[in-house]
Amino acid sequence: MFRVAPMTRLNAVVLEGDEHTVLRDLGRLGAIQLTRTLPGPDTGPLAFRDHAADLARYDRLRGCSEELRRSLEIPPSSSGQEPGKMTIDEAEDALRSMEAQADHLLESRRQLVQRQKELTAVHERVSHFCGLDFPLDDASRFSFLRFVTGSLPFKNLEGLEREVGGNVALLPTAQRNGRQALVAVTTREGLPTLEEVLQKAGFQHEALPEIPGSTADALSEEGDRELERVGAELEDVNKRLQTFAAGIAPSLNEIERFGDVECRLMDVSQRLPRTENAVLLSGWVPADDAAAIESRVREITNGRCAFETTPPDNSAREQVPVLLRHSRLLRPFEMLVSTYGLPDYRELEPTLFVALSYLFMFGMMFGDAGHGAVLAACGLTALIAGRSEKARDFGLLLLLGGSASIISGVVYGSYFGIEGLKRYALWRDPLEGDPMNLMYAAIGFGIVMVSLGLILNVINRFRRGDTLGGILDRFGLAGLFFYWGALALIMNGTAIRSRGLMPLMITLFLVVPIVAWIIKEPMEHLLHSRKGVKDEASGGMVGAIMESSVGAFEGVLGYLANTISFVRLAAYAMSHAALLLAAFMLASEVRGLSMGGSFWSVLIIILGNMVAIILEGIIASVQALRLEYYEFFGKFFSGNGQPFEPFRLSGNGRPPGP
Repeated sequence: MFRVAPMTRLNAVVLEGDEHTVLRDLGRLGAIQLTRTLPGPDTGPLAFRDHAADLARYDRLRGCSEELRRSLEIPPSSSGQEPGKMTIDEAEDALRSMEAQADHLLESRRQLVQRQKELTAVHERVSHFCGLDFPLDDASRFSFLRFVTGSLPFKNLEGLEREVGGNVALLPTAQRNGRQALVAVTTREGLPTLEEVLQKAGFQHEALPEIPGSTADALSEEGDRELERVGAELEDVNKRLQTFAAGIAPSLNEIERFGDVECRLMDVSQRLPRTENAVLLSGWVPADDAAAIESRVREITNGRCAFETTPPDNSAREQVPVLLRHSRLLRPFEMLVSTYGLPDYRELEPTLFVALSYLFMFGMMFGDAGHGAVLAACGLTALIAGRSEKARDFGLLLLLGGSASIISGVVYGSYFGIEGLKRYALWRDPLEGDPMNLMYAAIGFGIVMVSLGLILNVINRFRRGDTLGGILDRFGLAGLFFYWGALALIMNGTAIRSRGLMPLMITLFLVVPIVAWIIKEPMEHLLHSRKGVKDEASGGMVGAIMESSVGAFEGVLGYLANTISFVRLAAYAMSHAALLLAAFMLASEVRGLSMGGSFWSVLIIILGNMVAIILEGIIASVQALRLEYYEFFGKFFSGNGQPFEPFRLSGNGRPPGP
């Protein structure tokens, strides 16, 4: 309960012919975190295998499949289903066949789209001159007349009509975007003068296609028919592309999954030490799973393997991965712990303490049976309807937090802040009577939490073999004596002074622990020096003394601050009650209004409770978490543990490190 899942180092030797099958099965199980083992006489004398060429081939396969997916607009697959059996040659042949069929359809679509754009452009140019039956013959065939087509700002048309002479005919046609389409007809001699006048009017030339024997109206009608035909063909090609894409999507997903799995297997394979005929697999597994993994590998290889399992060595420098395994009730609080960090493998695991203390603190600050029932109902809904494990864990956390609030609400006699129900309190409302009693209760709980953190730190240090730190550290036994001694002097100072024991108590419980804190770093420096261990970051003996002195000063202030910090439990409990009281007072004031006083009164009470649930709920959860992290974890919890990340074919785990 107070330890992380025990781990075991597993070494397995398998034949080279079984390597691929064993790795695939282990990746499917996701139960072993493979570690990097260097070649050598005790592992495997041969150098690591180089799969760079094969990996590059799979990368090209993946790139081609992604390009085909983008071209055909096939969404990525979210399926984690294991691919069927195939070879890289079969995958490449299948992909080339898909690409050939797709290229034919895509090229047809490209040509049709290009033709559609060309027809649309011509249609737009000609449509503005329809209605005049304007000829599209070569203008040079007219001996005396010259035609100018284009557009000008509509506001300039009237001025242009005044400027041109009598030998010019202006034929306005359609208007678009504030511009007037225009055909101007003049003689050959009058063309230069017309061009000059048109330029001043902001005229833009628009050349029309030259088609002998045709007119703008005829070309527009023909273009409409051609556009309709091209549109129908394009729609047909798009449908064929969609059908084709839907048909090849499963095969494309299969090829991509195959490539991903093979890349991952080869990436692991080229990091394993080997002999001419065998390879060594080494990694960490949960101790409870070791026997099942060994049995599975023996089954796969028909017994052609050898196993060795060893427990973690306390003196080993390699960090053992950490796996937290809890019951369904504790798993949501595991989430709170892992957000801060993971315990070291050799540290005590604090999830149970976090669960109990977090619920107590949250309930104390958010004590209302009605509000707790709302949270519990929301949590129960998320627990039942949640689709993911995290959603269900969050729902359970809400359910438990709401239950804690219900219990505190019954103690306070708070049911949505209704005054008439307070007489059923097991104790009293936080705002009634002497609030100091509530603060004393909060400080008392803080003393328990700080003391528990110190005890856990002492145990952790002794478990790691740090005897000196366990005794002399400011959070070790010396810190425990200082803290409890200071509390005894504060709470029983008069009795101790009356017996003349004050100097002895101050020396024993205050001076001696502080001296122990100060000499800790110098003693560690001296021991390291005798063992020949050099600390590059250390400033020598003087630096060690300075560091210990500063640490002792911080320790004295820290114990006081950490304990007083728990007063916030009482403060936020009173804040919660005060917010509800303010809502009812405001409701009482508006109840006497002549226009809907009762309605506004009830509305204010409902809104006040909603604000209290949301605002105070968030504040209470954050403050409880803050006290856990800073006042409790800060005494003993390193948070330096490395998570257990098993090798998985899906890519969620990691292969051996470099």
